[in-house]
Amino acid sequence: MLKLLKHSPLSARIGMAIVLFNILIALFAPMIAPYGETTVVGDVWEGSSAQFYIGTDHLGRDLLTRMIYGARNTIALAFLTTALSFILGSFSGFIAAAKGGWTDQILSRAVDIIMAFPTLIFALMILSVMGSSVPTLIFTIAILDSTRVYRLSRAVAMDIEVMEFVEAARLRGEGLWWIIRHEILPNALPPLIAEFGLRFCFVFLFIASLSFLGLGIQPPLADWGGMVRENAGAITFGIFIPLIPAGAIAFLTVGVNLIVDWFLYLSSGLKD
Repeated sequence: MLKLLKHSPLSARIGMAIVLFNILIALFAPMIAPYGETTVVGDVWEGSSAQFYIGTDHLGRDLLTRMIYGARNTIALAFLTTALSFILGSFSGFIAAAKGGWTDQILSRAVDIIMAFPTLIFALMILSVMGSSVPTLIFTIAILDSTRVYRLSRAVAMDIEVMEFVEAARLRGEGLWWIIRHEILPNALPPLIAEFGLRFCFVFLFIASLSFLGLGIQPPLADWGGMVRENAGAITFGIFIPLIPAGAIAFLTVGVNLIVDWFLYLSSGLKD
C-alpha cells in the first residue's frame, strides 16, 4: 500500500489531501469550532471579522462553526448511507449471480420496479410520509442507491461465477456463502471500491439536495445543503454567504472524484 501511494499521481494525492482534510475536521469538530453548533453569537449576516472569520448566518450563528459541524454531519451521514447501500446491493447482487434461476429473477425484477421511479421523487414521497429523521433518511437513500450497486455487483459476479476456480469450488462441495466470501468477493473488490467512491459522491450530493429542499438533515443540526437554503436570501443583498457551503460541497466532491479516477485506472489494468 505504501509503495502504491508513493507512486500515485499528483491528482490522486491532491484528492487524498482534500478528503483527509475534511475527515479531520469532521472528527475533531467540537475541538476546532470556536462556538457551539446552535449558539447565536452575533447579528444576522455579519461580515468577516476577527470575531467571526467568515461571518454569521441568517440567525446570527458563527458560519465557520456551522461549516465545521456541517462537515461532520454531512460526511458521516453520507458514509453510513453509502456503506449500507453497498452491503445491501453487493451481497444481493452476488446471491442473484451465484444462485441464478428464480432467485435472480425475483431480485432483478424488484430492483427494476424501484429504479422505474425517479430517485428524487421517490425519496421525497417516502420522506414526506415517514418524516425526515436521520434513520429514515439513511435507510431511504440506502435502499434507493443499493439498486445501482446491485446492478454492478451482479454483472461483475456473473463474469466471475463462470470461471474455472468457482466451478472447482462447487465440485469440492463448497456452499454458497463460502463461494461468495472466498471466490467472488475478493475478485469483485477493485471495481466495487471505485464504485464506492462514485456512489459516495452521489449520496453526498443527494443528501445536500434533500437538505436544500427541506427534507434532509433537519435544523438546528448543521448541514451544508441546508445552509445554502437557509442563507439563499443573502444573495439578494449582495452577500455571498451561500456560496461558502456550496463551495465546500464542490470541493469535497472533486477530491473524492480524483481518488476514484485513480482507482478506476488501477482496476482497469491499464497500469500493467
